[in-house]
Amino acid sequence: MTDAALPHDPLWPRTGSWPSPDDLAPETPIDLGLIGIPAWRTSLSPTNAWQTPRAIRHALKKYSGALMPDRVGRPNPRSLDELTVADFGDAFEPDGEAGEANAIGAVAAAAARSRVVVALGGDNSLTVPVARGAWGDNASTAGLITLDAHYDLRDGVSNGSPVRRLIEEAGLDGRRIVQIGIADFVNSREYAQRALDYGITVVHRDELHRRPMSDVFAEALDIAGSAGGPIHVDLDVDVCDRSVAPGCPASVPGGISAWELRTAARAAGADSRVVSVDLAEIDASADTADARTVRLAALCVLEVAAGLLDRP
Repeated sequence: MTDAALPHDPLWPRTGSWPSPDDLAPETPIDLGLIGIPAWRTSLSPTNAWQTPRAIRHALKKYSGALMPDRVGRPNPRSLDELTVADFGDAFEPDGEAGEANAIGAVAAAAARSRVVVALGGDNSLTVPVARGAWGDNASTAGLITLDAHYDLRDGVSNGSPVRRLIEEAGLDGRRIVQIGIADFVNSREYAQRALDYGITVVHRDELHRRPMSDVFAEALDIAGSAGGPIHVDLDVDVCDRSVAPGCPASVPGGISAWELRTAARAAGADSRVVSVDLAEIDASADTADARTVRLAALCVLEVAAGLLDRP
């Protein structure tokens, strides 16, 4: 369905048609800054992930910004229209040394004006420039939370190495990293040992059968934020079950549910220690005809925004 074919109802406004920051007065505070980081060239799996930021923006227009009342905590409906959201566009060619530096600068500019930056990937290599751009000079006190089936501690520069690179290149302390959703059969024994050596807190996928995501994520925020620095949250959508994330090359049967990922996204938006969130590892060209993976990513953007409504 094209935008023109979407039904128009003045009482059912759609999300996604957000202004550029240049269209806002310089003094206008921005709650959520959206930016695309279409990284893909170093992916270990063949991917067209560079197409995904555009696809997510299109999917956002399928949804409203309305939050329904419930019987616990929200007696009245609310709307994301209460927030100021701006779209900072896409970083140009973010792969490679020069491209990554440019992406860091683009994220830093967005972070300087926004309470939280949401970056649309792109493969998981985007986590390096997004975190570094949002943290600025505070990497030594920063924290990282990943929702990912993989450790991302590989050697080299790829979508399999961002966590190791942030530790070794940015000075991130492994004791302030929490990795949620790590799965069997998609990692190696050597990288599992590397995570232990770095002091990373690992929440195995199976633990999420026994503990609700809300509790796990609250604990992760306290660990990642223990030094009082900014937190980056990496939402690698291949942490989800392949039935809901078929557009992720590395998703497998048995991953977490779409609801659990959305729960984490909203919790990230609600915590003032979180300065940036990325959505990674979706190849829009490999998605199903109903675009279910891209739609899930769009809903995660809206969940982060909904969380912002609950920030102090």
